[in-house]
Order: sequence, then structure tokens, then C-alpha cells
Amino acid sequence: MWRFIRQYRTLWLVLGPLSVIIVFLIYSILKPVKRLPIYQPAMVNTELVDSTIQHQINYHKIANFSLTNQNGETITEKTFENKIYVADFFFTTCPSICPVMTKNMTEVQASILDDPEVMLLSHTVTPEIDSVAQLKAYATKNGIVDSKWHLVTGDKKQIYMLARKSYLAVKEDGDGGPNDMIHTENFMLIDKEKRIRGYYDGTKKEEIERLLNDIKILKTAYSD
Repeated sequence: MWRFIRQYRTLWLVLGPLSVIIVFLIYSILKPVKRLPIYQPAMVNTELVDSTIQHQINYHKIANFSLTNQNGETITEKTFENKIYVADFFFTTCPSICPVMTKNMTEVQASILDDPEVMLLSHTVTPEIDSVAQLKAYATKNGIVDSKWHLVTGDKKQIYMLARKSYLAVKEDGDGGPNDMIHTENFMLIDKEKRIRGYYDGTKKEEIERLLNDIKILKTAYSD
């Protein structure tokens, strides 16, 4: 038997690694590739969806917008053209969940800092307070990198409509008027086609980890 093994030693040395490679390739082909859902209004908790679009099952995208960032620059949907981005809603004087959300978003920023494909977008829900100067001070205080993360202010009605009818992020109804106030812990993952691909509780560490993993999954989908 040993004579037989020695006789075909070279053959075994070739076939052994080759067999491992073949098994790996078969596993890779058969293993299902994880894909993120494309969220439509009909898929989201009805509490978060404006009644006028609750039954929409296709073609939902983030609406066009024009807002101003912490440097006084105009930020529109074109700023995020061919980009993946994470969006949220906050205000600089918030004493409760916003500081936690901002801290967690800075962790996301650190993870994507050298990735030109991914950006961050935070909308103030108190634009009457959060001027450009106020946003700049907040950005400086929290180590926000201007090239990666836009804090935006502007028309309150536009911001509130984006929150309710585009990002599907807010439970309360309202018109964006003087007495309207929204507050949400949601982070939304948006793809290059301006579609919602994930929701995350921005106050929870485990949700941030899930978000970062989902960004990797989404990037992989564009590299296929």
C-alpha cells in the first residue's frame, strides 16, 4: 500500500489542493448572496408613512431638494449623485437622543472616511434656530468632516415633507408649520438610485454595526 501511495505521490499532491479549490468554488456559487430590501411605503410601518402614499408598492425615491449646509453651500440631490448615503434628522439644541445619534454617526463617519462612495446627511428639524453658523459650530464641536457629512438647514416645510414623504422616518402627522415638531431616532440607508435600503435606530450600538455591515453589502451589489 505504501508503495502505491509513493508511486502516485505527485498525483495526490496535485489532486488534494485542486479538490479543496473545487469544493470552495462550488460553495461560493451555491451560497446565496445577501441583498438588501428596497423599501416601498407599503412595506414600512404605516405609522411612519403619510396616508397619501401608504399603499404605494413601487418606484418610491427620495424627492429632489435644495438645502444649505454648515458652510453655506447649496446641497441638492445632485450632491449625492452616484453615492450611497446615510440620512437622519436632528437639532443642535436637542438634550435627549440627538447627542447619542451624533456620536454614533461620527463612528459611521470614521468607518467611511476614506470611502468616496459613501456620504452622510443630517437635516435639522429646527431650521429657525439652526442657522449656518450654528451648524458650523456644531460640526466643529463634534469633529464632523465637511467633505463627508453635510448638516443642512433650510425651509422647514421642505425638510418636514422630506422626513414624512421621502424618508418615511416620522410617526407624527403635521404640516411643517410653526407648531409642528418632529423627533426621530431613525437612520436611513439610501442607495445610488435614491431608494431606501435600510432603517436603523441611531441610538443603539448594535444597530450601527448592522448599518455598517449593510453598507458593505450594498457596495458589493454595485461591484457585481
